[in-house]
Amino acid sequence: GSSCFSSRGSSLRTAVVPKLLARAKGSIMFTLSLAWGALATCVSAEPFSLPALPYEYDALEPHIDATTMRIHHSKHHATYVAGLNEAAPAAKGDARELANLQKKALSHPSPAVRNHGGGHYNHALFWVNLAPASASSEPSPDLGAAIDDKFGSLDGLKKAFNQAAMGRFGSGWAWLGVTPEGNLAVTSTANQDNPLMEGLEYPITKMIPILGLDVWEHAYYLNCQNRRADYVAAFWNVVNWRKVSRNYEAYAKKGQPVPPTPTGSGHATEL
Repeated sequence: GSSCFSSRGSSLRTAVVPKLLARAKGSIMFTLSLAWGALATCVSAEPFSLPALPYEYDALEPHIDATTMRIHHSKHHATYVAGLNEAAPAAKGDARELANLQKKALSHPSPAVRNHGGGHYNHALFWVNLAPASASSEPSPDLGAAIDDKFGSLDGLKKAFNQAAMGRFGSGWAWLGVTPEGNLAVTSTANQDNPLMEGLEYPITKMIPILGLDVWEHAYYLNCQNRRADYVAAFWNVVNWRKVSRNYEAYAKKGQPVPPTPTGSGHATEL
């Protein structure tokens, strides 16, 4: 017992105790650092969210009815957003990350990233490419020249696009986009796939889409029933060519996927 108070014991305490205290302090700080890092990650993570429409649900009438728009956006699109967040929590669920996610969607361990991630991207791009007929516009000179070069005219584009939309059996999408060679082209994809996805099991024209049309029946059945052709024809009355032109000039023409935001659309709401 007396050795605890000896000079040797005193030296031992002087040498060892500070080291033990420092080690304990370091361990505590390390643990706190890990906890803080985990908390910061949780706080900074922003899941994908359902984007607000830049117009009212009835703004596209009579071409697309308000009830269809409300159900399509607040129910169908919302389901895709929730499914994507569950399958692949995002570090930052913004429009650019959503666009970049499409390329490797098929290689993700969860098929929900393909289905729900594609559904979220496709719909988010779809909404901002639409505008009330009263705000109708025309393709920019740059996009207009590219359309004329590839399809002969805007009517030629519509004919080719309509064929893609009508030729897609069952559910899917029709697309206008820019190929790797820099040319315009049309194609269609099944279900919630899109042309940004690598490794699709069926042939498509590879492209960066600038305009898409949802040909799932939920997009038109309340108003058009089984008359898809009527819906496809009505679509052209509400295409926002200002936005589509920006998609072409600012992104697709440069080989970049289009982030689905209202920017450049001419809507009152822009991000």
